[in-house]
Amino acid sequence: MKALARTMMHNRRALADKAMKAAITARLKAGKDLVSPVCIYSIAEAHGVRVTFNDINMEGMYQRGSPPRIHLSSRRPLPRRAYNCAHELGHHLLGHGSSIDELRENQLVRPWDVPEEYSADTFAAYALVPTLGLRNAFATRGLKPETATPIEIYRIACQFGIGYSTLITHLLWGEGMISRARADALRKFTPRTLRAHILGSLTPNPLIVADEAWGGHAIDAEVGHLLLLPSGTVAHGDAIASIADLEGGRLFEAKRPGLVRIDRPGTEWAAFGRIARTAYVGRAEFRHLEDDADD
Repeated sequence: MKALARTMMHNRRALADKAMKAAITARLKAGKDLVSPVCIYSIAEAHGVRVTFNDINMEGMYQRGSPPRIHLSSRRPLPRRAYNCAHELGHHLLGHGSSIDELRENQLVRPWDVPEEYSADTFAAYALVPTLGLRNAFATRGLKPETATPIEIYRIACQFGIGYSTLITHLLWGEGMISRARADALRKFTPRTLRAHILGSLTPNPLIVADEAWGGHAIDAEVGHLLLLPSGTVAHGDAIASIADLEGGRLFEAKRPGLVRIDRPGTEWAAFGRIARTAYVGRAEFRHLEDDADD
């Protein structure tokens, strides 16, 4: 049994190493560095993979063909969709066959026990959150993974466009930056309770926090999402609207699809917001197109 366990661990390490290298190569071939957060949909398109959001009750699907396609559920939360896209892109770039990934909560087999699923998950984690980028995210905020608060972890998850629990899993198993006890302590907090702590009240609306260390990359959101931006931030456009000034920053709500320039007068802090329709269905690259005036 011990020999079998050692063999399985060795195999997993080999799979993880291959998937991590594939993720690095995928970013570089798409013209991306190994530090900054990325739009995974643009990386997929750069590799010739067409990404579409569909009204389907599953995580996603990879379809080999000409062109290869990734189908994602528009019903899933925005961070989950990005992760699912990276997962399906992993199937493509690692040479796997077509696959259908059902809802995680409905899976009878643990995905990490299936080599191709484990590889695709590992690829997704490193494609979205490269090691150098993760270390930089903590360093620029003066934080350490073992002592950062749950809210600080939440902010870094927002920066990379992934879920809070996904980041905890990657810190534990992918990077070995936190202990299992630390991961268990962080998981006692949910995104819902963290939103309540940050905003001072409960809300069902998803919240994206872009702090001073955000780094200038685009903020992806959907209509109805809340955005907590640095105090004094101004939006140049009506896709988002300021609704409150809080102790932690200026709170905005995404009002309609479109692009919006965001900056903080008197400072170098600036970003673009890309707002999509709620539960948008269609090609990923068109998700933030503005509504027609005649609609």
